[in-house]
Amino acid sequence: MLAYLHRKTIGAIAITLIVVNTVFWSLSLFPLTFLKMSVPLRHPRRLFNRLLDRVAHSWIFCNNIGIRCTRKINWHVSGLENLRKDKWYLVIANHQSWTDIVVLQKVFHGKIPFLKFFLKKELIWVPILGIAWWAFDFPFMKRYTPEFLKKHPHLKGKDIEITKRACAKFKDMPVSIMNFVEGTRFTGEKHSRQNSPYRNLLRPKSGGIGFVFSTMGEQLSSILNVTIAYPGGPFKFWDFLCGKVRDIRVHVEELPVTKNLIGDYVNDADYRERFQRWLNEMWTEKDRRMEMMMRRIDVGRRLKMVRPV
Repeated sequence: MLAYLHRKTIGAIAITLIVVNTVFWSLSLFPLTFLKMSVPLRHPRRLFNRLLDRVAHSWIFCNNIGIRCTRKINWHVSGLENLRKDKWYLVIANHQSWTDIVVLQKVFHGKIPFLKFFLKKELIWVPILGIAWWAFDFPFMKRYTPEFLKKHPHLKGKDIEITKRACAKFKDMPVSIMNFVEGTRFTGEKHSRQNSPYRNLLRPKSGGIGFVFSTMGEQLSSILNVTIAYPGGPFKFWDFLCGKVRDIRVHVEELPVTKNLIGDYVNDADYRERFQRWLNEMWTEKDRRMEMMMRRIDVGRRLKMVRPV
């Protein structure tokens, strides 16, 4: 009973720190956001973007301190050695829990540009966070389903145009675009419903990152293929906050952006098929790697360049 109460207390403290930290830094954005909206000139806006980027890094830095102070975690991370903050990255990862976002922010903090997610356009109306996401230049997407386009053919290609305009602002400042290509968190029920051919993963969806390559493929420096494993899991985010997650393993593989990965995902059926095949092959290898990482063994013997973070 005492251990149970201790874990719940740790969880309450951890969530309080995260909420207070998020609200504090989000509110501090408002003056900069107002100035950014008021000044249409390119060079001043670039200055505001750099200041906003510092706010984002400060937010993550404080979150990482909270993680370190409220729980003891054995981190095993490989593949960070050659990363740089002045490059443009597409980050692809498997998705098991909201914990994944915290893990990615900790692992990549100070090593690559601030992680940004493609968001549905409607999310801009989320209180406080919607303004923060806009200020940080998170790309908001407007996606049309094939059924919708059949009824409104004049809108075909509009979603690509909107995405291109959202990504145009990344030309002046390095960025890391993050995408969970499974589209949702892994559960046994979803795995069975999909009849997934992978043991530890859901089927990957290529549309999201296909959009990225269609809009800014030539601008990307490389792809970061991230595999996250929680031995003894799966764990929920609340389990992480309560200190039940003691071992986190992350492997980062940097891949080149080759010419065959850049194309028109919407209108070129041959390119779309090749792209989907490339992603499926990546996911097959990721499944094998994750199986190895999930075992309770000394990962350092099986994965090179493993070191605590």
